[in-house]
Amino acid sequence: MKEASGILVIGGGIAGIQAALDAAEEGVQVYLVEREPSIGGRMAMLDKTFPTLDCSACILTPKMVEVARHPNIKLLAYSEVQGGKRNGKIFEVRVLKKPRFVDETKCTGCGVCAQHCPVEVPNEFDVGIGIRKAIYIPFPQAIPLKYTIDDEHCIKCELCRRVCKAEAINFDQKPEVFSLKVGAIIIATGAEIFDARKKSEYGYGRYPNVITNMELERLLNASGPTGGHIVRLSDGRIPRKVAFIQCVGSRDHRVNYPYCSRVCCTCGIKNGILLKEHVQDIDVTIYYMDVRTYGKGFEEFYKRAKEEIGIHFTRGRVARISEVPETRNLVIHTEDTQTGKIIEKEFDMVILSIGLVPSLETIRLSKTLDVPVDEYGFLEEADIKTNPIATKVDGIFVAGTAQGPKDIPDSVADASAAAIKAVTFVMER
Repeated sequence: MKEASGILVIGGGIAGIQAALDAAEEGVQVYLVEREPSIGGRMAMLDKTFPTLDCSACILTPKMVEVARHPNIKLLAYSEVQGGKRNGKIFEVRVLKKPRFVDETKCTGCGVCAQHCPVEVPNEFDVGIGIRKAIYIPFPQAIPLKYTIDDEHCIKCELCRRVCKAEAINFDQKPEVFSLKVGAIIIATGAEIFDARKKSEYGYGRYPNVITNMELERLLNASGPTGGHIVRLSDGRIPRKVAFIQCVGSRDHRVNYPYCSRVCCTCGIKNGILLKEHVQDIDVTIYYMDVRTYGKGFEEFYKRAKEEIGIHFTRGRVARISEVPETRNLVIHTEDTQTGKIIEKEFDMVILSIGLVPSLETIRLSKTLDVPVDEYGFLEEADIKTNPIATKVDGIFVAGTAQGPKDIPDSVADASAAAIKAVTFVMER
């Protein structure tokens, strides 16, 4: 291989994982940088995937293991790209490896340290519903399976150090900065979910029984904070009447996100079906503007939900949600645009299907690597019709939702295309 013919993949979600694997299979050295302690991204948080309702982890975790074992992939987890510049035909990239305060060469992932840690904080992987310790792994299938000490919440009691038989705890670890020389870069930093608090009329953050679809994903998941049991956050009661509100934070000029997020409709339908499977005789209603089920088999998935599963669909944008103080139930106020009637309906729980917005990491990297973004903050393509995988910077490619809202199959297809583009680019130089 020629000098600096390697490829840097930034982001360890499903798009970054697929891009790294495909490029590595072509014999190219790949550096996969992920800012979190584990790869997996948002897909690792999901319970099932549509339209087949396959277990998300069953699809994702074998690929994660393959990344860790592939001889052509160097995994740099808990690391961030701090800067980069082109020097002739190569990119010189500066990477910060954050201290775990745990020696990765010694840690066996046994978990004894976390069992003895006295500090509990909200778990980001459970979207704040569950708790984790100050020394933790994000989820049981984490790759690398190495514990990390959260320095912000650690009280330095050193119980973890005293119980660690592998002697892996090292409070003297410092940040490390090093440089990589690569021939091409793939940005797969994903997207973030819309902050539902910006839609104050829905009461998210004020009413405990108004939750987001990502919070519902963790409630549905057997490894989630409730062990897969669907309960109301206000009182732990099993909900019997649930509503979904679609297009929260997308197709909405008032919050500056007028585009369609593509996945929300099918996510709502999928989770409605899963609720039907989890809770006997539960009543599910989906409030929508238009049902947009992109993708192969998705329209059939929608028809099955409506005609066979018995999910109710009401067309109309919800004006507001109010709470019944005595029961903490929720009243949805809306107009049924098919009948023209103003309706008010009471539910035990309301789930907001929230849209995808550009991630802060994507926006930061666009400045760091001088890659243009579009008017919303997603990475801009070289040509949206004929070259949608390349950015406007020669040698930098994009995969997945860093380029715009899309589902898992499209993100994987993007990643494979980006890998081939990047491999071809470095081979031709």
